[in-house]
Amino acid sequence: MSTPPPLPPSGDVPPPLPGAAPPPLPLPTPTKPPETREPAVTKEPPKGKLFPCLNCGAKVEFDPRDRALKCPYCGHTSSVEDGGAEVEERNFNEYASKLVKGNVGGIEGRSTQTRCGGCGAMVLLEDKVVTDSCPFCSTHLENRPEAVEGMLRPESLIPFKVDLRAAREEFDSWLGGLWFAPTELKKVANLGQLAGVYLPYWTYDAMTYTRYHGMRGDDYQETEYYTDKDANGNEVQRSRTVTKTNWYSVSGEVQHFFDDVLVCGSKSVPEHLISGLEPWNTNELEVFQDAFLAGLKTERYAVDLKQGLVVAKEVMQPTIRDLIRRDIGGDHQRIESTDTRYLGVTFKHCLLPVWIANYHYHEKLFQILINGRTGKVSGERPWSWMKIIRLVVIVLLAAGLIAALVAAFSGKGRSPRAAANEPVPSAVMSERNSLAGVYRSGAEFETDHTGYRRLPAG
Repeated sequence: MSTPPPLPPSGDVPPPLPGAAPPPLPLPTPTKPPETREPAVTKEPPKGKLFPCLNCGAKVEFDPRDRALKCPYCGHTSSVEDGGAEVEERNFNEYASKLVKGNVGGIEGRSTQTRCGGCGAMVLLEDKVVTDSCPFCSTHLENRPEAVEGMLRPESLIPFKVDLRAAREEFDSWLGGLWFAPTELKKVANLGQLAGVYLPYWTYDAMTYTRYHGMRGDDYQETEYYTDKDANGNEVQRSRTVTKTNWYSVSGEVQHFFDDVLVCGSKSVPEHLISGLEPWNTNELEVFQDAFLAGLKTERYAVDLKQGLVVAKEVMQPTIRDLIRRDIGGDHQRIESTDTRYLGVTFKHCLLPVWIANYHYHEKLFQILINGRTGKVSGERPWSWMKIIRLVVIVLLAAGLIAALVAAFSGKGRSPRAAANEPVPSAVMSERNSLAGVYRSGAEFETDHTGYRRLPAG
């Protein structure tokens, strides 16, 4: 693969993630001259992916003769492959600068919205629906709808594959596997409120070019001599092998294409529950149709297009830093500075299927999410402290009983040697001593548990 042309001028550099870089450490003077490397392309964009000209940044045009995208200013070309029927990607810059006419407003059949007074979710209401409840907290939605304005319509979704019955089975299975769950949990959890919801998501594609400066550390072994004292206190010379590190400066560039970085547009569900539903297969996205929403609910995104890209860049950063460490190589790596450019950013506004169960236990709201495609469960659960305390008491009682039984059986099973070592009463000792004299004189005798004694005459 040929070396890519120079990058366009750098734009705004995203702020570094908190805690992403290691704390500064004093480094030895580099033992090698700085090294500058050729760009490392870890993943290229798919064939036919449209990007600004990588040479000058201008918009490219289609050249029918070469069947390629050609820059009218610098002549740089890139081939175009036939593409199948796929969900359309939208240019981020076009939509971020203005709301594109024709793609703004409510979903057909859901032209009004109302904000939940319990959790703050903005629920899109079906037309002609008089009353409803919030799918995220079960709060009754007041009948104060307002017209949907300034919203980018979703253009794709993943339809539900797990139906209500299967969702309830997954719910029951999850509850049955909980340790120390309250006995009344199944009664409190109102399965009648299990609601099918389409959550708003953004997906982002971007080709990233990251220039970096860092340090590479290569370990080597060295024999070290030192003076020590032996067992007699004499000084002796000993040796040991120590590991040392040579550090030198490295500069380079890593290139990586990020495909379908998912960012949830909802704030009505905790982030850890949302992430627990992953992974999502974005290859299953279909062109949006109103029929997919029949009998289900959906929410207007609370994280807008620009805010979503900020989150997506944060998601990309760990991958970029791992690629940089891999490119630096060696036994140790330190990243001192990075400059990432995001080119050809596109997005999709899509809806993903989720079953949501809400229940209150001791006046606290708990939520369970079920992936409407795979059936994977991600939920919060209460704990029964009475069950935990009861188990601890049972364990302690069982341990005490076992200890008592062990002590009793060890007493009954004493060996003859152990019995012989026990203290002997003084009267018994006196008789033993007198009989010992008889034994020394050659008289017949017998033994019993008290020691030696003379046999009766005759």
